[in-house]
Amino acid sequence: MTVFLFVSLLVMLAASVPIFIALCGSVTASFLLFSNMDTTIIIQRMFAGINKFSLMSIPLFVLAANLMSEGGISKRIINLANAFVGHIPGGLGMTAILASMFFGAISGSSPATVVAIGALLYPAMIEKGYSKEFSAGVITAAGSLGIIIPPSVNMIVYGTVTGASVGALFMSGFGAGIVYGLSFVVYTFFYAKRHPEIQRETRKTWGERLVAIKESIWGMGVPIIILGGIYGGVFTPTEAAAVAAVYSIVVSLFVYRELNFKGFINCVLKSAETTIQVMILLAAASVFAFILTSEGITVAIADAVLGVSSKKAVILLMMNIILLIGGMFMDGASLTTILGPLFLPIAQSAGIDIVHLGIVMVVNAAIGMFTPPFGLNLFVAASITKQPMLKVAKGAMPFILMSLIALLIITYVPEISLWLPHMIYGQW
Repeated sequence: MTVFLFVSLLVMLAASVPIFIALCGSVTASFLLFSNMDTTIIIQRMFAGINKFSLMSIPLFVLAANLMSEGGISKRIINLANAFVGHIPGGLGMTAILASMFFGAISGSSPATVVAIGALLYPAMIEKGYSKEFSAGVITAAGSLGIIIPPSVNMIVYGTVTGASVGALFMSGFGAGIVYGLSFVVYTFFYAKRHPEIQRETRKTWGERLVAIKESIWGMGVPIIILGGIYGGVFTPTEAAAVAAVYSIVVSLFVYRELNFKGFINCVLKSAETTIQVMILLAAASVFAFILTSEGITVAIADAVLGVSSKKAVILLMMNIILLIGGMFMDGASLTTILGPLFLPIAQSAGIDIVHLGIVMVVNAAIGMFTPPFGLNLFVAASITKQPMLKVAKGAMPFILMSLIALLIITYVPEISLWLPHMIYGQW
């Protein structure tokens, strides 16, 4: 049954069958051929998989992100980042990276970050002497920070399928996100030093920097509310998402006044579409996880992996390789829903912290967002920059290398991710 389950899943994925159909289809076929269980349990498990309070935060976080993106927050974040680093060699590239980190604290979405930051910064970088390939590459890579910096939809998905604390995952994302983002900053700095034709921005005065802070302060209130409320014990992540959505509506419509009623409706529809895609994946993954558990497949796989090696370092390396390969072909939510239930018992048997495992999976998913051949950020950036996807991918290659270095650091120095949640939560 195990062989048939995975072979049928891989065949359907290779045939470009939608992932949720591949998951449910392989389970249904396995039930019919090898099990006496009633197939109505598939429907029951699908509903049970999405009948969770934490999942209510996803549509609300997505709505808040779309509202702030359409409401003018992205250009204010760019101005803020540029005010502080624009004069440094590679400053405009660093602005793209820092702005993506700031916007990631609002959006939780990688493609949304690429659109919001890239549409404004790509033309500016070309004008300042950056090559088209590098400009597209840094925007594509920096956008992946959107799913590492909390709040992150991928972290919520991982917490749902594994039972890990979403609050702890959010907190661990800070350390990992900083290391990941700094790896891009370092490369950008040395790239600019090697290309003297790149122009620097003029150094901003402290008065101009204060103006940039003042103009962006309303937008930056979103991550403050989300993260401050969660870590301060004021509300849960789901309640924080609701507060953030309401706050975003007020700021976009009445403070910045760059969002009209038609734009608001478009944001709602776009958010509903994104939510549906995530929820149907989670429903299908719940069925897949059920058959893995009920048939003892997860235990068998864990025993097989541990039979190769019981050392954490080797197991984490094997997981990273699998995740990197999977990330080339699947989005982060799909990768997490499929592999999360498989990796969880292996991690527990090897003594790997499940929150650390979650961060490792999220960072791998972030790398997959701009890794050929199917990295979604590559296609989004190609449409924004009007460059062929292959040229965008070529520009992203140095950043893929830097992200792999960051991944190794995050993987083998777990304290980078875990010190903050351990300090706040203790042990979970």
